[in-house]
Amino acid sequence: MGEKVNQFDDIYLDLAPELGLLRLAQSGLGWKARRGEGLFTVRDADLKRTTWLRAARNFQLRIQLRDGRIVKFDGFQRDDFEKLKDIIKTNYGLQLETKEMSVKGWNWGETDFSNGNLVFSVQNKEMFEIPLNEVTNTSLTAKHEVMIELGGPDGEGGARDKNRKGDQLVEMRFYVPGQANQEGEGEEESNANVSYQDSKLYVFYNSIKNEADIGDAAPGDGIVLFSDTLCLTPRGRYDIDMFPAFLRLRGKTTDYKISYTSIIKLFLLPKPDDVHVLFVIGLDPPLRQGQTRYPFLVFQFVREEEIDVSLNLDDETIATKYEGKLEKKYESRTYEVVSTLFKTLTGRRVTIPSEIFKSYHNQSAIKCSMKANEGVLYPLDKSFLFIPKPPTFIPHSEIGSVTFSRVGGNAASASRTFDLKFNMKSGVDYSFSSINREEYTNLNEFLQNKKIKTKTMEDESTGRYVEMVEDSDSEEDTGKRKRKSVVQDFGGGDDDEGESSPDEDFVADESESDVAEEFDENVSDSGGSNASDASDDGSDDERPAKKSKK
Repeated sequence: MGEKVNQFDDIYLDLAPELGLLRLAQSGLGWKARRGEGLFTVRDADLKRTTWLRAARNFQLRIQLRDGRIVKFDGFQRDDFEKLKDIIKTNYGLQLETKEMSVKGWNWGETDFSNGNLVFSVQNKEMFEIPLNEVTNTSLTAKHEVMIELGGPDGEGGARDKNRKGDQLVEMRFYVPGQANQEGEGEEESNANVSYQDSKLYVFYNSIKNEADIGDAAPGDGIVLFSDTLCLTPRGRYDIDMFPAFLRLRGKTTDYKISYTSIIKLFLLPKPDDVHVLFVIGLDPPLRQGQTRYPFLVFQFVREEEIDVSLNLDDETIATKYEGKLEKKYESRTYEVVSTLFKTLTGRRVTIPSEIFKSYHNQSAIKCSMKANEGVLYPLDKSFLFIPKPPTFIPHSEIGSVTFSRVGGNAASASRTFDLKFNMKSGVDYSFSSINREEYTNLNEFLQNKKIKTKTMEDESTGRYVEMVEDSDSEEDTGKRKRKSVVQDFGGGDDDEGESSPDEDFVADESESDVAEEFDENVSDSGGSNASDASDDGSDDERPAKKSKK
C-alpha cells in the first residue's frame, strides 16, 4: 500500500503516436496513454537490461526483457537521466547503461540483425535501427540493390498505421556489393546462378525476408497457388499464392505480401476481343514499386482456359469458416475459380459489366486512348473504369458533366472518331480520345440513363462549347443551328432552346456555294471584299452580282 511510484509525463511507447504517462514502482512499470485505452505493463522480474540513448524524440529508455523482446520509451529530457538511473537501481537492481550513437552522417556501414531489428552501424557505433515488424515488403530492384517497404497496413498493424500523423518513412534502399563467401577462383565460375546465390545481396535479401516474417510461407503452403499468371499492370508474370489472411505475388525479382483487408474492389470484365477476361483488384493503400504506385492490379486470363486445382483446406474448415462458399476441388475456367476465391477470402463483391450498356459491336467496353496509352473503357453501373494502363476509376457520383468533342454534324469535316472528357466535381478532368464514331449513340444513351449531364463541343477548330458562343446575335443563332444538326445526326431530341428571330443573312442552302466561291480561281480580291461587304450590309441587291461571276 505504501509503495512509492515515480512518474514521467509525455512519454511515447515504441512508435505509438500517443503521449502517455510512465510510472515506475518496485513491482514493475506501466505506461498508459493519455487518450484512449492504450496500456502496457511489465513485472520487475521480467526486466533484464536497461539502456539510455539519444533518439529522434529526445532521449530513449530501452528495456530488454528476459524473453528477448525490446521495449522502448521515448520523450525523456536530458535532465531525467540521473533521476531515472537512481530509480532503476533502487527498484530493480539494474544499471542504466549509456549507448553512444554515430552522428557522422555517413551512408555506408555494416548491418546486423538483432532482437527483431535491422541495425545499421558506422565504425562499430549504431547509427539507426529499423524494427523488422514494420517491414511489409522487400525486393531486388537492381544488380546490387535491395528495397524494403515500411509501415504498410499488414495484418493487425493496419489500424495503428492509419492513425499515425505527420510524415512517415515508407521506403529504404541498401546497396550491397561483393560476395558473401570469398573463395578466390570461386568468383570466376561461369555458373551465374552460383555466384548470385553466394552474393552478399542475396544473403541480405533472404535475411530480411526471414527476420521480417514476410518470407515465412513457402510456395505451395497456402490454400491454392496459381502459377505464371499474366499481369498487365504492373507488367509481368506472377505466382498468386493465396493464404487465409493474405496473398503473395511472387515475381522474378519481387515478392509482395498483400493483406485481404487492403483489397477494396474486385472487377471481372470480358475483353472486347472475345478471347481474354480481365480480373482487376483495387488496393488501398496502393502497391508500390519504387516511386510508382499501383492502386489497381490487372490480371488477364484466356477465356477458354480451364484449371484443375484442389484447395489445401479440410471439409470442416470449408463448412465452418467459409460457410460452404468454397469447394474442395475445382474443375472450371481459370478466371471463374480465381474470382470465386477472391470473393470468398476478401468478402468483397465482384463487379461485372453493366447490362444497360452495349457497344456498337455488342461488347461491354469501348476502345479508346488515354493520352498515349491505348486501352478499353468500361461503362459500369456505378462507375467508369479504364484499363489496363493507367487504370482509372471514375465513380458516377463524382462526375459533374461529360463533354463530347469532334462530333460535328458537317459530313465533309466529320471524323471517324470523337473525344470524351469527364469533368469531375473536384475540378480534375479525364480525357479519352480515338473513340469510334459509331459508339456515340450507345454511350450517350447510357449517360442519359444514368442522369449524367452531357454537352457537346462546337467544331474542333474553335474549341468552344456550343452553349458558350454568345458574341453576337448572329453567332448565337448559328451556334444553335449547329447544335441542332448534331442532335439530329446522332438521334438526339428536339432543340428546346426556343425560337430566335430569323437572320436574313443566313441562308443554309447557299452556304456551300459561298464556300466554293472563296476557293474559285476567278474570284478577285475586290470581289472578295464586295462579298464581305454584302454580308455585312444585309442588302439583297448585291447577291445577283456575286453569282454572275461564276
